[in-house]
Amino acid sequence: MRRTVVKTAAGASAVVLAAGAGAATYAALEDSPSGGAQIAVAGSPAASTSGGTVSDVYDRANASVVEITVTLNAGSGPAGPGAGASQAQGSGFVYDKNGHVVTNAHVVDGASSIQVRFANGKTYDATVVGTDPSTDLAVIDVDAPSSALTPLTLADSSALEVGQEVVAIGSPFGLENTVTSGIVSALDRSMQAPNGYTINGAIQTDAAINHGNSGGPLLDLEGRVVGVNSQIESDSGGSDGVGFAVPSNTVKSIVSQLVAGGTVEHAYLGVGLTQPQGDVAGAQVSEVRSGAPAASAGLQAGDVITSVDGKSVGSVQELQSAIDTRKPGDSVRLGYVRDGATHTVTVKLGTRPS
Repeated sequence: MRRTVVKTAAGASAVVLAAGAGAATYAALEDSPSGGAQIAVAGSPAASTSGGTVSDVYDRANASVVEITVTLNAGSGPAGPGAGASQAQGSGFVYDKNGHVVTNAHVVDGASSIQVRFANGKTYDATVVGTDPSTDLAVIDVDAPSSALTPLTLADSSALEVGQEVVAIGSPFGLENTVTSGIVSALDRSMQAPNGYTINGAIQTDAAINHGNSGGPLLDLEGRVVGVNSQIESDSGGSDGVGFAVPSNTVKSIVSQLVAGGTVEHAYLGVGLTQPQGDVAGAQVSEVRSGAPAASAGLQAGDVITSVDGKSVGSVQELQSAIDTRKPGDSVRLGYVRDGATHTVTVKLGTRPS
């Protein structure tokens, strides 16, 4: 069945992607998703340590959620190359007292100028600090006084449970400071990043997520950020109750690197993957990229990778996640099956191409 995946990008025309079951997947490794859907803070945290109602969460977190308006470079908007400058809109939240705001990479992509509007109606200019298209995360620096900056706390997304109540705050369709609520519908989903790679561990929610919610926080009932709202899956182009967020543990890792001024690098194996037929566990190699670490190690199309450093992997997503936890330059021992025979090879991971 063909599924339409719509990024909740700001104001501009939605980017519509499609994925079908059995489509080739280029893991953390290389390129696209596995047919899935389609993200410690300095300063004084806004969230309290006790749970509450949706109203409580809104009262605690709303001042920390911002609306982001981006003026796009000529040719970067939905009209394509050669078109005049246009605007797009999304959401974000205050990360620290230094003026850092977290949002989606696709919200600020192509920006020539950025304005950030706070809940009190005051607007300030901002600049991009850094982006990581592979996780669809970005950090911008807003020129606002410290008195206007109330950071949100990042929760441990690995502690989330299916059925747990969550709250989204953002600016759908430019309707700033809108709150919606729902539950965690599923965990460990996959999304496609703007550059075609796979974002693993995504949170699925039925809280209403629409265009303009991109980059805004998904919160638990203690007002802590559990994810960054990024995409929806929809036949209508609007919220059909299937939204996806980049998990907060990914946000912690990526944003801390961006704030430190670093360039985020991801480990790279360089293979295309599909799920093996039948009940076979593992991840089958559908393609080996020329010159990639996998090619140097002798992996071939048709090999089924079954373990990483002695730990079994039962699916494409498990292999992707295992590689995601490594760094460029790390050596990993891969177990694989070829023509019914079991083999082991050590691969030195490279740096994922942009």
